[in-house]
Amino acid sequence: MSTTSKKQKLVIAHGSHASEMGKLLRQNARKHRLDTVFSDFCEISALSFSNAVDPIHREAREKRYLEIVVRYDKEDLDRFCQTLAVLVEWLSLGMCDALGDLFMSLELGERGKGQFFTPYPLSSLMARMTAGDLKEQLKRQDHIALNEPACGAGGMVIAFAEAMLDQEVNYQNFLHAKLQDIDATAVHMAYVQLSLLHVPAIVIHGNSLAMTEWAHWVTPAHVVGGWDRRIQMRRAVQAIRELLTAPETAPPQPKALARPDPEPIAPQSTAESPAEYVVNQRLEQLALF
Repeated sequence: MSTTSKKQKLVIAHGSHASEMGKLLRQNARKHRLDTVFSDFCEISALSFSNAVDPIHREAREKRYLEIVVRYDKEDLDRFCQTLAVLVEWLSLGMCDALGDLFMSLELGERGKGQFFTPYPLSSLMARMTAGDLKEQLKRQDHIALNEPACGAGGMVIAFAEAMLDQEVNYQNFLHAKLQDIDATAVHMAYVQLSLLHVPAIVIHGNSLAMTEWAHWVTPAHVVGGWDRRIQMRRAVQAIRELLTAPETAPPQPKALARPDPEPIAPQSTAESPAEYVVNQRLEQLALF
């Protein structure tokens, strides 16, 4: 099968999955607005994933989960489960920004907020243009650190992970992403997709410009991979390298006090006693530091 035909089949499959998810969400929109149903689906999915790996926030997020699901009946909740199953199958077909595409196809973007997600093919192109030689970079560092200050549904991070796979680099072992967005629904969308694709990441709900943060979401890959420890080790190594490569500066010499009538200093013997020799050797060693 040619590459073109594969891409065409993927596009058709993606369209069918988006249509099926849209249909399920619209059925749950009989009592609620469609944008509310979509946001609730993303949030309860994110809460479910988070509560499986993040005991610090589990109690508060479990409470929030119950606050949302109580507004829906059993049939609605079953449809939410079916919707998540379709999303899992959609992402299993290949790397893509499934929720971003679904969001735009449902016409949920608010012009006042400027919520227009970048088409995934464009994100993929930009990721390949900026990635560089990843294997060469990994010779000098433990992993690739990626920052996305306005992440949307996480499409750029997903595209970069795909670019790593194209260079035969396993993003699950060598990529860590830090994402941020001011919109809570976007944060939940990004977190759900990165969790399903097993991308090590921290997704932050906050304002990048004001440097304010309201919530942190760690993906299962972040927890399983021990990335808190890896990031701390990288920072420690970087700090040591900076210390070793910093230019040495001689300490300022104190100014000698002027004495009107300096007393002549008698010449001293150059021979050192054993005790003086030991003290001088220690001083010379300390001078190295």
